[in-house]
Amino acid sequence: MKIYHKFLLYQNKWIHPYTRIILGGVTYVAYLASILLIVGVVYEHGFTISEHEASQLQTLYRFVWGVFLTEVTLHLLLEYRDTKRAFKKLAWILIALLYLTLIPVIFHRPEEEGAILYFWEFLNGKPYHIVLLLIFSFFNLSNGLVRLLGRRTNPSLILAGSFFIIIIIGTGLLMLPRCTMNGISWVDSLFISTSAVCVTGLTSVDVASTFTTSGFVVIILLIQIGGLGVMTLTSFFAMFFMGNTSFYNQLVVRDMVSSNSLNSLLSTLLYILGFTLAIEGMGMFAIWSDIHGTMGMTFEEEVAFSAFHAISAFCNAGFSTLPGNLGNPLVMTGHNPFLIYISLLIILGGIGFPILVNFKDIVLHHLRRIWKFLHTWEWDRHRFYHLYNLNTRIVLIMTFLLLVLGTILIAIFEWNHAFAGMSVADKWTQAFFNATCPRTAGFTSVDLTSLGVQSVLIYIFLMWVGGAAQSTAGGVKVNAFAVVVLNLVAVLRGTEKVEVFGRELSYDSIRRSNATVVMSLGVLFVFVFILTIWEPQASVMALLFECVSALSTVGSSLNLTPTLGDNSKLLVAFLMFIGRVGLITLMLGIIKQKKHTKYQYPSGQIIIN
Repeated sequence: MKIYHKFLLYQNKWIHPYTRIILGGVTYVAYLASILLIVGVVYEHGFTISEHEASQLQTLYRFVWGVFLTEVTLHLLLEYRDTKRAFKKLAWILIALLYLTLIPVIFHRPEEEGAILYFWEFLNGKPYHIVLLLIFSFFNLSNGLVRLLGRRTNPSLILAGSFFIIIIIGTGLLMLPRCTMNGISWVDSLFISTSAVCVTGLTSVDVASTFTTSGFVVIILLIQIGGLGVMTLTSFFAMFFMGNTSFYNQLVVRDMVSSNSLNSLLSTLLYILGFTLAIEGMGMFAIWSDIHGTMGMTFEEEVAFSAFHAISAFCNAGFSTLPGNLGNPLVMTGHNPFLIYISLLIILGGIGFPILVNFKDIVLHHLRRIWKFLHTWEWDRHRFYHLYNLNTRIVLIMTFLLLVLGTILIAIFEWNHAFAGMSVADKWTQAFFNATCPRTAGFTSVDLTSLGVQSVLIYIFLMWVGGAAQSTAGGVKVNAFAVVVLNLVAVLRGTEKVEVFGRELSYDSIRRSNATVVMSLGVLFVFVFILTIWEPQASVMALLFECVSALSTVGSSLNLTPTLGDNSKLLVAFLMFIGRVGLITLMLGIIKQKKHTKYQYPSGQIIIN
């Protein structure tokens, strides 16, 4: 027993530190290999390659495969206990699949036909290797990104940096020869990539005639990543395979996804992804059911069209594969259900994931009551008074009011103008659609330059307010706008507390809401002022519309975007980035935070009015 204890002490003192160094070095090599693999796959599918280049890529893939095998094997041999505790079941499945790739290396190809031969050829096939290596690459990179949170780095900077990195990667992908018809400048590529990742929809080129099918695939992937959030995806990927992320990591991710507790963190991430895929899937089927057999497309093209627009609508991106966006004659005549489906997807994407989770809780509560009634034949008369939490109530009421008022006002002002010549049903559908899109999708069914001044002002207001917090929408958010209005009402009524629905709003909520509104107005003024200098030929109304659309990640434009100079395009792209990351988040990452002090200054009064 003494010899065993001495061995453990010797191992912890002399062997363990070197083991850590070796594993750390191998891990960094695996990060590099992951990046090289992704670059290789992109290069192979983005360019037309020669046989020599294909051979070099195969060598690269074998190198990455060897690195991953070495990393996994060393972890199992040198730190089996820690590895066993860290990896979840799915991680072990991936490891088993990786070791199966050794079968074609160890055993020769079977000579007889049958299941064994098919299994051998499957394991030796390139698709199996590439897909498995890509999964491992995303797993490694996601785990590395989440580990950065454990180094006490600024979460706001990591969030902003992750969006920036995806934008740069998207810029490079969209410039690949196979992604465009006749090439694209780096400024336009950066602009489109930023617009897609920031789920905005502003375009500096005609998307339908510029990009190929590969380009549209890149765009929709950027939209999906941007809509869900880079950190949401990476955190889910890391935590789903690695259960023992640090306590600090989990706290940061919890704040990012607005989870109620650490215990519900993974379930919250699952709900976010589950709701997204379920709603987009139902939206895709609904869109397909309306357009089927009416647009001269094959079945595969109809499915691709439906999937693209369902994702673009739910993520509030506003991108379309049709020339002229949704004002194209193919969908403008006899396709009112299509526009309504798009509007509903925009609304569901814009109310926020916390509200969707609350809906789930409400539905489950009523299902339990019904289930209990069916078993006992006694109706549960106990009433739960707070099924709808405060955030859900405020968001639903504000969303309803803005949609109803927006629809009515746009219908009134455009009934005999932009909607002239349409049937009554078409006019109301167009009014509802054009009241929904500023919230903040950016699809267009009519030329916005044909709208009256009053409708344009309504558009600007709806764009500025935007959707709900923790959603795919932008704007100052209906939550913040409601809090500012409630605070104003409290001031006018002379009350010290801001109360609504039997709840008192926290002081921090009021401060952050006021700060968000003031910063939004300040940023808009600065950017509009700069653009009036760089674009003197454009009207102030058009520039204001463009800036509000960019900051609120809407994507609507008065046909100004393609006419902007390169400097102005970069400025608008930066405004989209600010709008997606969030003004408060960006400022928290830039400005050094003041430490909490234990003393308090005497209060002073400022004369107002």
